[in-house]
Amino acid sequence: MALYDLIISRRTIRQFRRTPVGREVLEKIVNAARLSPSAANLQPLEFVAVDEEGVCQGIFPCLRWAANIAPRGNPRPGQEPAAYVVVLVNQDIRKDMFEYDVGAAVENMILAALEVGIGACWLISIEREKIADLLHVPGGFRVDSVLALGYPAEQPLPEDFGVSAKYWKDESGVLHVPKRSLDKILHFNSYGLRSSGNLRR
Repeated sequence: MALYDLIISRRTIRQFRRTPVGREVLEKIVNAARLSPSAANLQPLEFVAVDEEGVCQGIFPCLRWAANIAPRGNPRPGQEPAAYVVVLVNQDIRKDMFEYDVGAAVENMILAALEVGIGACWLISIEREKIADLLHVPGGFRVDSVLALGYPAEQPLPEDFGVSAKYWKDESGVLHVPKRSLDKILHFNSYGLRSSGNLRR
């Protein structure tokens, strides 16, 4: 699949098949993060890949999933993630403004995973101290976020953005996610100028 097609097909996945994610795949995913842009090239990020069942079970209760539709958005029993990548920030290297590095690294990981058929959910509502204890993260590191990974057991659908950004599940359990349309967010050369040359409204 071409990169652009991969990008526009990406959806957040919260229901997973129990197929294991191979360690070589996890290495490839984290390598994509390693080579992402880093402000001033300081590279403050490190990563803990989790693929052991017992450790995965320890991380799962530390995560908060889809707040808009909780608890329907939580992974159902037997559809929990098969692996995780926990993003760490070395605060001896950078204490602030690391969020840009994290965003670039996580998006790289999401796309590298998707290329091999693995879905992802990026979680920032997490119990950081518990995760740090579970993974023996040393002092000086911040647990920033968790990327949940696994082969998808759902196919969320994008929807035209109406009056609300809140996503929902229909009677069949399909997740619908509102997205703003391109003509609402793209301006050419001046705010309010669209590709057709319309004046600002």
